[in-house]
Amino acid sequence: MRSILIITGPTASGKSAVAMHCARLLEAEIISADSRQVYRGLDIGTAKPGAEALRDIPHHGIDIAEPGDTYTAGRFFEDARGWISDILARGRRVIIVGGSGLYVRVLMRGIFDAPDTDPALRVELQRRLEEEGADALVDELTRLDPEGVRRIDTRNPVRLLRALEVCLQTGEPYSAIRRERLRTLPWTFVQTAIDRERAELYDRINRRVDAMVAAGLFDEVRALLDAGVHPSWNALRTVGYQEIVEYFTGLHSRARAIELIKRNTRRFAKRQLTWFRREEDLRWFTPEPAGAKQTALRMLTDVYGENAASGQHGSD
Repeated sequence: MRSILIITGPTASGKSAVAMHCARLLEAEIISADSRQVYRGLDIGTAKPGAEALRDIPHHGIDIAEPGDTYTAGRFFEDARGWISDILARGRRVIIVGGSGLYVRVLMRGIFDAPDTDPALRVELQRRLEEEGADALVDELTRLDPEGVRRIDTRNPVRLLRALEVCLQTGEPYSAIRRERLRTLPWTFVQTAIDRERAELYDRINRRVDAMVAAGLFDEVRALLDAGVHPSWNALRTVGYQEIVEYFTGLHSRARAIELIKRNTRRFAKRQLTWFRREEDLRWFTPEPAGAKQTALRMLTDVYGENAASGQHGSD
């Protein structure tokens, strides 16, 4: 069976358009790896595919959770397992598309069934972090798990505390627990990403925000609030929604909210790029001047060979 194609990249890079053309060429269905498109009612601000696109190509992972739900990478992992199995069983191909790096990573590398958090231990470790400093906790983790300490970002306090917590809870190295409890998917994936010049990407972001506002983004947020969606819920704590919630509470003017959405989206794209550039074996594609279809053809040719691009896809 051929590898399952993943198309990722920063927001507004054009990955969805490329994925649509790839899906047509491969007779594939699309799984969305977007942590906000899962929520019902968040349509404009998450750039969900429109009704025509959904009729054209079957999509999975869209509108499957209520705004009050907490949809996690673990839940996506399990859902994706079911979607992929079903799609392949029906003789179709699969394309994963989205910019949520953690969602893509769990498909590629699996997911760790971590022990439940110990609230008392977590409080104690947080106290030690504040009083003793990170270096003292890194030294302890080095003693308890010399292999694992080299594999985590010890500058990230969340990761540092969690690794040390697991060691102290289980009496075993964090790295060993990860190996024992790592669940993986039985398919091979190939990860690609759409790359654009930074200035071009930022211009696309600015223009897309303007288009979202013109399409009724403020009305969409107002409707969500009127329907009882709380601003503190995970669904609204995201770029493009949080700024408008703050506008409705009087914190910003409308113009300032739009300005902040553009700025924060650009910053989000920068963080996405930082994440993806750290990924191993990721193939970057600069969009073809002729458009998304030609980019899709080049991508499929590079990933699967000439036959894929010519429409002779062969057998799974």
